[in-house]
Parts: sequence; structure tokens; C-alpha cells
Amino acid sequence: MVRRTFRNLDIADFRLIYKTYITPHMESCIQAWSPHFVKDIDVLERVPKAATNLVPMLRKYSYATRLQMIGITSLEERRLRGDMIEIYKLLTGKEQTDHRQFFNSADTPYVLRGHEKKLAKDRSRLDSRKFFFSQRVVNEWNSLPAKVVNSESVNSFKNAYDRYYCKDMDNRS
Repeated sequence: MVRRTFRNLDIADFRLIYKTYITPHMESCIQAWSPHFVKDIDVLERVPKAATNLVPMLRKYSYATRLQMIGITSLEERRLRGDMIEIYKLLTGKEQTDHRQFFNSADTPYVLRGHEKKLAKDRSRLDSRKFFFSQRVVNEWNSLPAKVVNSESVNSFKNAYDRYYCKDMDNRS
């Protein structure tokens, strides 16, 4: 639809169209169904790959470079960010759900590194259980610094997470 409707897109127009029309469809219920097979991730990631090619001036660049130039993140990064926001809401009581239904607190008498809200993974005989929301997000949550986890509000958590994640991405490069 975007290809048929819009002919000559620049970066600013594309960013607005992408965030308005494409992102909501790609992220619908993604915390409930987060793909873990590479083939499923690749199928989902094909959509933004093709969409970013609609901007004529970006066609010569790689997908990662196109995302960076447009100022958007990959779907995988967006899923991870959404998972972290959902955990924050659950643990701070912003959701009307008891977080103990999903997570167990790490039972350590003291915390040597990180924050006080560390989570423990349940042991399971089923290998497929490791892809459940309550299991797949624990390591990433536990690796966040205390200043991100101890944010006052959801918006301050999002901002702190984005700052941490951008700094982390800069260190990886």
C-alpha cells in the first residue's frame, strides 16, 4: 500500500509513514508471540527491509545503515524494548497483574552487582519453555543497571533504557 500510494519519499516522510502505518501492524501482540526461530524473525524483518528500500536515496546502503539513517530500530530491538517496558510495568505495579504470576525474585541476601529487582529463571524440563515471556526476558532484565530499573515512571524508564541501549550499541561498534 505504501509503495502504491507514495512515489517519491524522503527520509522524514518515510519515518512518519513507517511509524504510522507499518510499525503498529508489525508489533501487534508481539510480547505474547515473540518469534524465536530464525526463519520467523527473517520473515518479519523482510517487511522493514523492503520498506526502507522505498526511499530512493537509501537503496545503496545496507539495511542496518538505512535504519540508522532513518532513525528507527529493527523489529528485534523494538521487541526487546517492549519486553523490558512490560517487565518494568509488572514489577512496579503499573499493570493490574500480580508480577509473581510471571516472575520469581532472585533470592540472594545481597546483591553484588546490578540492581535489587533481579529475577530468577524457573527450571524446566521442557526446552520450549525457555521462549516464554517469563523466561526469555530474565537475563536481559538482570543485566540492566540500577539507574534504569529504579526509574520513577514508565516514561523515565523508557528514556533511561534508550540512553543505556544507545550507549551499549556504541560500545559494541
